Amino acid sequence: MKIKRVQNHFVDHLPADPVQENFTRQVTDGCFSFVKPVTPSAPELIAVSSEMLEVLEITKDEAKSEEFLQIFSGQSKPPESKPYAMNYAGHQFGHWAGQLGDGRAINLFEIERDNELWTVQLKGSGPTPYSRSADGFAVLRSSIREYLCSEAMYIWVFLLHED
Repeated sequence: MKIKRVQNHFVDHLPADPVQENFTRQVTDGCFSFVKPVTPSAPELIAVSSEMLEVLEITKDEAKSEEFLQIFSGQSKPPESKPYAMNYAGHQFGHWAGQLGDGRAINLFEIERDNELWTVQLKGSGPTPYSRSADGFAVLRSSIREYLCSEAMYIWVFLLHED
């Protein structure tokens, strides 16, 4: 299985964290940090979005393959991908929180399709420099909730644009 049209626009156009080690810290000189997902010991495929398979140009048969499971669990990566976690700041709970960032999300790569960029991301795949006091992992319950919410938002936006 070959992932088609892998792009790295974000990391190719913005400054990277000069520190290569992955430990929790304030990142002051970069928009992102290169990180590697923690390799799961026994990943299992639970659900796949058929709409996203279409966007990524992956067949349903390919989605059942061991190679698909390895890439989308973080065990392996397409050779041209550059996994990273984003650095950002903002308000949380009504107060300025300073540095936030992807504490449990690792962006694997982008796919360009029909003049749109789609970011392929792992959630809960281990610590990043932005994990603060957490370990960067996610339980299945919260991952399923986020998946269902993202599917519901997709349907809502799709219906909104049909008018």
